[in-house]
Amino acid sequence: MPESGTNCAGLTGARTTGAATTGADATGTGTTGTGTTAAVTVDPAAAPVDQPATDSFDPRFPGSASALSAVPAAGSGRARLAGGTVKFFHFPMDCGKSTLALQLHYNHSRQGRSGMLMTKLDRSGPARISSRIGISRSALEVSDEQDIGELVRTAWSAGRRVDYLIVDEAQFFTAEQVEQLAVLADDSQVDVYAFGIATDFRGRLFPGSARLFELADEVSPLQVEVLCWCGRIGRFNGRVVGGRIVREGATVVVADIGADEPDEATVRYQVLCRTHHRSGALGPHPGRRRLTQR
Repeated sequence: MPESGTNCAGLTGARTTGAATTGADATGTGTTGTGTTAAVTVDPAAAPVDQPATDSFDPRFPGSASALSAVPAAGSGRARLAGGTVKFFHFPMDCGKSTLALQLHYNHSRQGRSGMLMTKLDRSGPARISSRIGISRSALEVSDEQDIGELVRTAWSAGRRVDYLIVDEAQFFTAEQVEQLAVLADDSQVDVYAFGIATDFRGRLFPGSARLFELADEVSPLQVEVLCWCGRIGRFNGRVVGGRIVREGATVVVADIGADEPDEATVRYQVLCRTHHRSGALGPHPGRRRLTQR
């Protein structure tokens, strides 16, 4: 018996051996000679398929319905609004936050970008970003009452370009000021690089740091590890008064940074691991350090 099939043009054919083969297409018929007849090759993948209904999805028809059908092609940013980025770098004291802030400012400024440096309650006094390794740079001291957006707009009105902000001691900024930083990034394409400590002497998030955790595009702990006296990673800033860890008091206390050897009544800070922050153990030879407000 002949074996019939359909090709991609709608041709109907039969394959036999030693007999005439008759094929019919959409417009007429034709007859081949006798003998062995080659089969009509049909590629099922190339066969015409009716386009699926709009409520179904077929990968061969990009216009068919799909949960991903509205997603732009990978790498396409034309439909995305341009905006600045808010990045928050955190870790305990002594990990080099201010050093990285100044390095980042240098890298951007040497490429022709113009930035504004801000700080609050820096260890060296007002209006500077300073690192313990000895480098520093003048900065704008921000008070709790100041609107950061207004500070930037004032700079613009004076003809100064502001492409980015370096915000040191970001933990001391208010939650409202952190929100103002996010608005500058979203609405004015200003990049924000904030540096600070996450938690206070009790191990609780500073309000400014908490809001940065909530709003920042990127949150990164610094890679320079600070060690507790026991050798474990130090994540907590213990407040020490009279040789003992204190658990109560104002969130911000300015420590004495003028004396090389402060007496026992002097407020100082020591980086501790969680275990020794909880226990209050300061080590066999707790160092006397000239640290700042935390």
